[in-house]
Amino acid sequence: MIRYATSADLDAVTALYAEARATYYRGHLPESAYAGPEELARTRAGWAGAIERGAVLCAEIQGEGGEGGVLAGIAAYGERDGVMFLTQLHVAPALWRKGVGGALHAACVEAWRAAGATTATLEVFEKNERAQAFYAAHGWTPDPDSPRSGDHLVLRLTLATETE
Repeated sequence: MIRYATSADLDAVTALYAEARATYYRGHLPESAYAGPEELARTRAGWAGAIERGAVLCAEIQGEGGEGGVLAGIAAYGERDGVMFLTQLHVAPALWRKGVGGALHAACVEAWRAAGATTATLEVFEKNERAQAFYAAHGWTPDPDSPRSGDHLVLRLTLATETE
């Protein structure tokens, strides 16, 4: 199930974010840059603001014991200069390759189309080849206008209309 996050989700969202983010930054950046106390406080505040703006989607799955509502993935997006921007898309590492990321991606695209967007962009860490492959499989290509932002690649997605 995909739904919009509420303030009650903040702890689970930030925990999933920290776990997923560590998988691709570990060994490439100092731990303080992605898991230090100051960074965790900064990102918690960022997630709180995004949730308050209604810009965070949560993917939930049923737990092993039949309990529902286990957070499996998160995505956040916004608009910059008339273009949608996918700021975050993370899946709990134990649930990679189970369709969670694809479901979140589809929900984002649906929300962007509903908002009238025709283009979306994102930045992906240049060493995160797994994420790059995911985005390529979903139609993202290098942004011809601005292919890099520091140590991140900039990707663009042209959103087909419902009639295309």
